[in-house]
Amino acid sequence: MIVTSLPDDPQLYRRTVDGERLIAVFSSLVEPIGRALPATSEVVLHDLSLLPNSLVAVYGDVTGRRVGDPATDLLLEQAVKGFPDQNLGYETKLADGRKLRSSTMIIRDVAGVPVAALCINTDVSTWQSVMNIAQSMMGRPATPDSAEQLEATAAIRPVQQLASAESDKGAKPAEVFVKDVDELAAYLIRNAITAEGVPVKRMKKEHKIQVVRVLKGQGMFLLREAVEMIAESLEVSRFTIYNYLNEIEESDNAADTSVVADRKA
Repeated sequence: MIVTSLPDDPQLYRRTVDGERLIAVFSSLVEPIGRALPATSEVVLHDLSLLPNSLVAVYGDVTGRRVGDPATDLLLEQAVKGFPDQNLGYETKLADGRKLRSSTMIIRDVAGVPVAALCINTDVSTWQSVMNIAQSMMGRPATPDSAEQLEATAAIRPVQQLASAESDKGAKPAEVFVKDVDELAAYLIRNAITAEGVPVKRMKKEHKIQVVRVLKGQGMFLLREAVEMIAESLEVSRFTIYNYLNEIEESDNAADTSVVADRKA
């Protein structure tokens, strides 16, 4: 289920009776799963009907998040664009530089509607340090991070490599773990403006519309007061942001109509 315009109603996924049951079941499994994993792992459950503050159960302290904290930027974007059934073994970094390997499994109700996201985050920095110590003891130089070596050392074999935090300095990480909605909003807005490559003071209308388009695709409008925050950052009025959203929707609808006409021709 994908919703195109959300400034007036941030809730995207409605709670169902089956969804309620699934949330209860998986909430009770978070701790047992966490205890079965290495101490460097964390298990998190998100209730998608509570987005953006969707975290309802957590075991472990890898990212330092607690119940009531918001979704990551990646989960928020998928909530708008559509969830894959699973993202397994993707790599990212924490703000302090620690490297994680993460997996996210989407839980659906009997109707196939996404209900929850069960996430496992493992800090592989410790395993990298152990590997480097072992190599040093064997008279070999410590090597740079290697996805293959990390997987073997940490006994993690991902089925699918979706993203990598082993990127150049300054590159956007695959996923950002935040502890409050304001931090998440600021991160999304800052990145969207930076990506446009033009200071706000010098932006023309087309630049600002593109920023709003990017933020819409990233799920920014799932956050309450999103319109106000974006308007302030772009130095325009709330009314202007609503106009931009209407223009984006009209442009997208026109593009869809054109594609359909081309296919018929």
